[in-house]
Amino acid sequence: MTLSPAKPGGTISGLIFDKDGTLFDFSATWGVVVRALLVAEAGGDPALLALLAKALGYDLTQNRFHPGSVVIAETTFVVAKVIAGLTGQTDLQALTDRMNDISAGALQWPAADLPVLMAQLRAQGLILGVVTNDAEGPAMRHLEDALIVDEMAFVAGYDSGFGAKPAPGQLLAFCQATGLSPANCAMIGDSAHDLEAGQAAGMFCIGVLTGPASRADLTPQADVVLDSIADLPGWLAARG
Repeated sequence: MTLSPAKPGGTISGLIFDKDGTLFDFSATWGVVVRALLVAEAGGDPALLALLAKALGYDLTQNRFHPGSVVIAETTFVVAKVIAGLTGQTDLQALTDRMNDISAGALQWPAADLPVLMAQLRAQGLILGVVTNDAEGPAMRHLEDALIVDEMAFVAGYDSGFGAKPAPGQLLAFCQATGLSPANCAMIGDSAHDLEAGQAAGMFCIGVLTGPASRADLTPQADVVLDSIADLPGWLAARG
């Protein structure tokens, strides 16, 4: 597929959402979950726990992530490799499977009233999708639990066969599945990796502040930064 440059004044017909930090508040959802994971993997060793937290960019005192955390930027498999490298585990697939099971069962904290918002966007004729560096299985579970999976024309995880962000493969696969041009799509995310993927695909890039990144962190890659996805209908209406 030929990439077209994003045109901020052009028509937006497709919205592609990142999952963690965009559809769901990142720290509220994952702060406690990741702490429990690190405590379990450290096996009661406080020094190892501190090493794991530092390697993953996680603040143990506040149960929050630093903006550059590998947990935000990379796939579950990459995070598992970091943990295994420090704990000496050799069965990387077992660790990844365990992390995916934890992920699938994690209680998600929506960044907005997702069923109402997605129905509103669909009623405006927009085609919706989700691309995430989480695995596809947990992502589908989270979308089902949030009652929005049926609103999505396309869902891809890092293991769906299209690569992972910041590469544009997942985003271009959305375009192939829906017939939309990249120039008529917007990538919405809470991290630089999300927006870099959008830029690489030739899409409009919308940053949101429901992840660890600040407005200053996102502004260099974003065409616009919103407080959350709840602001999308008003922003879309204002741009005409």
